[in-house]
Amino acid sequence: MMSSAKAFSQACENNKVPILAVLKQAFAEHRNILEIGAGTGQHSVHFAPGLPHLYWQPSDLELNHASILAWQSEFPAVNLAAPIAFHIGKDDWPVTNADGAFTANTTHIMQPQEVKLMMTLVSEYLPVGGVFCQYGPFKVKGEYTSDSNRVFDQHLLASGYGGQQDIAKLQTWASDLTLKIIHQLPANNLLLEWHKI
Repeated sequence: MMSSAKAFSQACENNKVPILAVLKQAFAEHRNILEIGAGTGQHSVHFAPGLPHLYWQPSDLELNHASILAWQSEFPAVNLAAPIAFHIGKDDWPVTNADGAFTANTTHIMQPQEVKLMMTLVSEYLPVGGVFCQYGPFKVKGEYTSDSNRVFDQHLLASGYGGQQDIAKLQTWASDLTLKIIHQLPANNLLLEWHKI
């Protein structure tokens, strides 16, 4: 039976396998990953055991911690930490040893100024050699990647969210990061693989 605290995202269930396939390559040489915006907690309980060589640290607003902990209680992993509080724009960078960072489906929810700050913080705090994997729907050269993403973005903006960001703008905000690979994933989503060189 699902815990009353445990939130569920069908999108997480749908995308966790293809995302993990990319992370196995992107984080092959990394040891400490900060997940920004762990959401329901579904991704972290799938990724941590799939990446046993590293330590996975979820972070999110405190209101989401109960769900993350409920998923961890059902699917524990020795390399998966309890969630820590991290609110972009309010909290300082929460870890000292992260050599990689991951975020999924946060960039189009945050307001543009919050996205800019997230890109700046990741750019600043990851060490040389660090990798940032950023998943979700993005615009490419000012264009939507599909009609469904256009409709989705209209819904996001009407609902008060920041909406889909253009990759070129993200590049201007991530001054110390180089976009090495744009991975094409199902459902018209992309995974941007940034490296700090």
